[in-house]
Amino acid sequence: MTDPIFVPVKINGLEIKNRICMPAVNLGMAKDFEITDPIVDFYAERARGGAGMITIGLATIDDYSAGKRSIGAHDDRFIPGLSRLAGAIRENGAVAAIQLNHCGRYNHSSALEGRQPVAPSAVASRMTGETPREMNLDEIAGTVESFAEAAVRAKEAGFQVVEVLHGTGYLISEFLSPLTNRRTDEYGGSFENRMRFGLEIMKAIRHKLGDDFPLMVRMNGNDFMAGGLNSADLREYAKNLVNTGAVNALCINVGWHEARVPQIVPSVPRGTFAYFSRELKSVVDVPVISSHRINDPETARELLSNGMCDMVGMARPLIADPYFPKKAQEGRERNIVHCIACAQGCFDNIRRGKQVECLCNPKAGHEGDAAIEKAEKPRRIFVVGGGPAGMSAALAASERGHSVTLYERTDSLGGQLFLAGAPTGREEFLELARDLARQVELSPVGIVLGREVDEALIEREKPDAVILATGATPLRPPIPGVDLPHVVQAWDVLLDKVHTGRRVVVIGGGAVGVETALFLADKGTLSGDALKFLLVNKAETPEYLYDLATRGTKEVALIEMIEKIGKDIGSTTRWTMLQDMARSRVDVRKETRALEITDSGIKVECAGEVEEIPAETVVLAAGAKSYNPLQQVLEAKGIECRAVGDAEQIALAFDAVHQGYAAGRSI
Repeated sequence: MTDPIFVPVKINGLEIKNRICMPAVNLGMAKDFEITDPIVDFYAERARGGAGMITIGLATIDDYSAGKRSIGAHDDRFIPGLSRLAGAIRENGAVAAIQLNHCGRYNHSSALEGRQPVAPSAVASRMTGETPREMNLDEIAGTVESFAEAAVRAKEAGFQVVEVLHGTGYLISEFLSPLTNRRTDEYGGSFENRMRFGLEIMKAIRHKLGDDFPLMVRMNGNDFMAGGLNSADLREYAKNLVNTGAVNALCINVGWHEARVPQIVPSVPRGTFAYFSRELKSVVDVPVISSHRINDPETARELLSNGMCDMVGMARPLIADPYFPKKAQEGRERNIVHCIACAQGCFDNIRRGKQVECLCNPKAGHEGDAAIEKAEKPRRIFVVGGGPAGMSAALAASERGHSVTLYERTDSLGGQLFLAGAPTGREEFLELARDLARQVELSPVGIVLGREVDEALIEREKPDAVILATGATPLRPPIPGVDLPHVVQAWDVLLDKVHTGRRVVVIGGGAVGVETALFLADKGTLSGDALKFLLVNKAETPEYLYDLATRGTKEVALIEMIEKIGKDIGSTTRWTMLQDMARSRVDVRKETRALEITDSGIKVECAGEVEEIPAETVVLAAGAKSYNPLQQVLEAKGIECRAVGDAEQIALAFDAVHQGYAAGRSI
């Protein structure tokens, strides 16, 4: 049977070899708006991996559009670099598309060399904390023309498709939304007037490029902003876009950056937002691309086969594994390294002013400078520890040509990824554990499970070098009563090694504490299947079902000494986890110090007041310490060794994977 993923599709006569599209991602790799070698290397690798169409961007239309680390398309001087990038995509087998955008009030003045961002109205942005300047009519007309001129440059540079971003809270969607458009002229007020700016842009581009050139719009299915545009509004906008005759395809996004509905984190079920593309397909007669959390071939096939969309958008999945399409087409799906939606290397990096990288793929963003070269003299390498750092190190060292043996003292590979994947909505971390283990199994690396590496084994086997990825052990804080029988470690809770009572207090508000609190608060809530059954059969009111889906059977309190909860959680994910704790009724107590654990609870101090919180179980999530018993042994024997991941210093899974890769690559 024909695989629906690999059936060609046409956009305004242009044939695309398969149904996989890589939507635009701001890589943060441009320098003074110019295309750099890392950008070319990054996209060329994704084209070689088999994607049907690759959209680069965001690309600017004027010098108010974005900062200098974004790709420039607002001046003719950028055409040579754009041409080089378009050529690299086309020559490696993919259709080259470019997304034009203006960030509007989402710009920071610091990125605009102190200039005030512009927008339809002077409405402050919660994301930047700044208030933009309202555009006048001449500026609006000039911006429309700038979009059209940038599209001409893109065509001249060899891009085969131009996409314009009309969503996500950027300039065009700011004109669309009554939240950000308070104008009283022909560009404000009625929905017809608020649509005018976006429609004029597409008409101007069509006029410049002619009837045969493929034009796309990336737009929201729902803004998820209270008082903003909903699904019905945006379906109407989609009809108007297509009815202009200027738009040949729609790529469907979801939400604004300020929206409080999670969009890109692991708790979003795969393919959830495809209902937007399904609804839009019913009102337009052009191809519709679905995106967000489509990270495996089976989800893609199901959406395409069921008529939910005409193409699938996969940005982060192709960052995690550029060869996802080829692996799917060649029947090697089990070899795919899936995006786990952690956002640690992509969105979190961009927010920190860094370039895009990836937890799952340490080569992402470093395709040129982090390539692995074969060792001049292959050596015998031991890797001790089968967590993410150890597996990454073993794979890189093996790729170097060394003879590698990976030792893991438990009966499975994965390490602390099993802890991260325990709470509901965090299961994608278990996917990464499986993916990395599969990569190791497919490699020449020897795997020894259930074996502790000790001095005797080292003496007997005499490896040339050892990479220590032995991880960490949980801390036991010096609190009176910590040895009482109802005190347990968070790691044991997450791995279901211990039972907990109805009333539980978690000590420690870092990532592990937050994950443990959510894990416990979810006990006794309705499952997704149960919720759907009761909802469609109208067994209970939606309000009562919401309560049953969010109110568990345990009373959970979380105490943290400092003012910030989840300080070691990435910004993209942190707010969603804090929101989940509030919804699940976790009693969060900041700036609260544990004084003593008693038989009936825990005494705490906050703002000078002492109280006892009743608890049948007290959970310790007070951090971890490096576990590295072998380094001194190896150094005494003169054996080259290096520690990575938590064995070196407590850090994130992202750091573990990247440190392991760097060690294996350099040994």
